[in-house]
Amino acid sequence: MHALKLLLCLAALLAAPVVTLPAEMVMLVQPGCPWCAKFDAEIAPAWPNTPEGRRAPLRRVDITGSWPGDLAGVPAERFTPTFILMDRGKEVARLRGYPGDEFFWYLVDDMLAKLPPGDG
Repeated sequence: MHALKLLLCLAALLAAPVVTLPAEMVMLVQPGCPWCAKFDAEIAPAWPNTPEGRRAPLRRVDITGSWPGDLAGVPAERFTPTFILMDRGKEVARLRGYPGDEFFWYLVDDMLAKLPPGDG
């Protein structure tokens, strides 16, 4: 009886639609990346507490690992860090490199301006 209930629950989960975040900032990283470390020191601690971070939570993807299935339609990069603004599973904007803390916020604001109103 428990096995049947478990199978029914599993079938319901598999049939459920995949839910994607309205917006997220995907950060492509790789081990030993000095600019990733600079971003981590200057921006990463504050990111979740900013309007930008609340609108597009940060998600890290290591380019030396397997490419995530939900990003299958997004071209991979060899350069890190690369920031890809995603909206409902689609790429909206891309920033290659980390230009430093002052320019980063300005460029991210330009990226977020490309989101539809009310997203995030």
